[in-house]
Amino acid sequence: MTGDMPILLPVLPELILAIGAMLLLMLGVFQGDKSYSQMANLSVVLLIVTAFVMFTQVGGDRQLTFGGMFVTDAFAVFAKTLVFVGSGIAILMSSAYLKQMNIAKFEYPILILLATLGMMIMISANNLMSLYVGLELQSLSLYVLAAMNRDRSRSTEAGLKYFVLGALSSGMLLYGVSLVYGFAGTTDFDILASTLKAAHEPQIGIIVGMVFLMAGLAFKVSAVPFHMWTPDVYEGSPTPVTAFFAAAPKVAALALFVRVMMTGFPAMTAEWQQVIVFISIASMLIGALVAIVQTNIKRLMAYSSIGHIGYALVGLAAGTQAGVEALLIYIAIYVTMTLGTFAAILTMRRSEGMVEDIADLSGLSQTNLPLAIAIAVFMFSLAGIPLLAGFWGKWYVFLAAVEAGLIPLAIVGVLTSVIGAFYYLRIIKVMFFDEPAPAFESGHGRAVSGVIAITAIVNSPVSYFVLIGPLVAAASWAAGSLLF
Repeated sequence: MTGDMPILLPVLPELILAIGAMLLLMLGVFQGDKSYSQMANLSVVLLIVTAFVMFTQVGGDRQLTFGGMFVTDAFAVFAKTLVFVGSGIAILMSSAYLKQMNIAKFEYPILILLATLGMMIMISANNLMSLYVGLELQSLSLYVLAAMNRDRSRSTEAGLKYFVLGALSSGMLLYGVSLVYGFAGTTDFDILASTLKAAHEPQIGIIVGMVFLMAGLAFKVSAVPFHMWTPDVYEGSPTPVTAFFAAAPKVAALALFVRVMMTGFPAMTAEWQQVIVFISIASMLIGALVAIVQTNIKRLMAYSSIGHIGYALVGLAAGTQAGVEALLIYIAIYVTMTLGTFAAILTMRRSEGMVEDIADLSGLSQTNLPLAIAIAVFMFSLAGIPLLAGFWGKWYVFLAAVEAGLIPLAIVGVLTSVIGAFYYLRIIKVMFFDEPAPAFESGHGRAVSGVIAITAIVNSPVSYFVLIGPLVAAASWAAGSLLF
C-alpha cells in the first residue's frame, strides 16, 4: 500500500475487463440487438487485450494488493489463461446457434465478460470476503445465461433451478465463513494459516466452518453430493451456454478450491483431506454409473463432468505440490476435451431444429466422417484411452495420489474410468456401426468447425507428445508459486 491508495498494477487486468465490459454495455444499449456480432467480436478482443496485459505487465510474481485481499501469482496466471480460453471460445462458437434460435442478444457476450471478471477475482482471492464477491459476480451472470432462451420453458427452468440451489449453496458458504471468522478472528488466508499453525489443535468451530465452506465450493464445481443442479441446467440451457458452464467456471471454482485449502488451511490438511477424498470418490462413482443410462448427450456430458471433477479432486486430495500440479494439468486438458465435444454437439441440427439424443448420431461416419472421427477422438480422450490427452491427465492425478499414500483413491479412480469408458465407447459404436440417421444440416459456422478441428488435434496422440512437456512445465511453475 502507498498511503491510502492500493497498488493497482496486480489488479490491472481486472480493471481493464470491468471498464471494457461497462463500455460495451453502454454501446450495446444505444445500438440494440442488431449489434450482437459487433459486441461478440469486441468482447473477444477485450479478452485478448486483458490476457496480454496480464502476461506483460503483471507476470507470475507473487503480488498482494487491497490490504492482502487480492493476490496474483503464477497459479493465478495459469488458471486465468484457461478461463480466457474457455470464455473466448464460448463467445466465438455461440454466434450461429444464437442467431438460428433468435436469441442473439447483445447482453450475451457482456454477461460472459462479467462472469469472467468474477472468475478472475475468485482465482486471485486471498480473503474470504473477496472470495465471496468474486463467486457472486460469476454466479449472478451464470443464472441469467442459463435462462437466456426465455421462450423455452426448459431454459427458464434451468435458470430458476440454478438460482435457487445457488442461493442455498451461497448461504452454506457464508455460514462457514462466519464460523471461521468467529473462531479464528480473521478472514485473510495468510493470517488464518499462521493462526491455525500456531494452535496445538484446531477448534471444533473452525472445522465445522471449513466443512460448510467446502460444501459451498463443492456446489460450484458440481461435486457429489452437491451435483443435483448439473444435469438439469446442462440440458435446459442453450448449448453454447452449457459449453461455457462446462469449461471456464469449472476452472475458476477448482482454482479457488485449491487456493482456499492449500493457502488458508494448510495446518488442517488431515481434516479437509478426508472430505476431499469422500467427494472425489462419490463424484467419480456417480458420474460413471448414472451416465450409463442417459440417452440425452447433454445430460450424459453433465454426469461426465461430475466424474471428471472427481478425478481432478484426486490431485487436491493428495495435498502436495505434485497433486496441485496434476490437478492443473488435468483441468487444462479437460477444457479442450469438453469444448471440442460441445462444439460437436452444436453441429447436431436438422430441419426440425437442434437434436440432442445419442441415437441421432447413428451412422454419422457414413454421413460426415470427419465429424465422426473428431467426436471419437474426444470420447477416447474423455475415457482416458492411452496416448490421448485425457490419459495423461488421469496418469498425473493418479500418480500424485499414489505418491501421497492414497492408493485406494487411485484404485477407485482407475475402476470408475473403466466403467466410464463404456458410455463413451457406446457413442463411438453408435456413430460407426449403427444404421445411418438423416444427415445433419450445415450452417453451424466456421468458428464451430475451427474449434472442433483444433481441439481434436490437441487431444490426438500425435500433437500431445509435443504439448505435454510445456504443459507440465507451466503447471509445475504455477503449483510452485502457490506453495510459497
